[in-house]
Amino acid sequence: MRIPTAAITAGSLIGGWQVARRTGVRPLGGVVLAAGGALAGREWARRTSPAVTGALVATYLGAFGLSHPLAKRIGGWPSVLTVSALTAAASYLVSDRRPED
Repeated sequence: MRIPTAAITAGSLIGGWQVARRTGVRPLGGVVLAAGGALAGREWARRTSPAVTGALVATYLGAFGLSHPLAKRIGGWPSVLTVSALTAAASYLVSDRRPED
C-alpha cells in the first residue's frame, strides 16, 4: 500500500504545530514533525532517487523553518497552512503522482 506523502507532510506540519501549541511543549511538537519526516522520507526514498529524496526532505525542513518568520507576518494558522500546502504540493507532484513500480 502506498502512503500519500502529501498527506503525511501536511498532517505532520499542522499536527506538530498544534501539539506544541496546545501542550506548551515544543519538543513534543518536534517529535510529531520528526515522525512525519521519517515516514515521508522512507516513502520518498522508496519511490524516487536520492537527489529527489534530499530535495523533498529539504523542502519539508525548509517549510518548518519558513513557518516561523512567516507567522510573524501573516499569523500562525495562515503560515502553517501555507507551508503545509506548498510541501504537500511538492510531495504530490514529485513523488505521489508517480505510478507504482
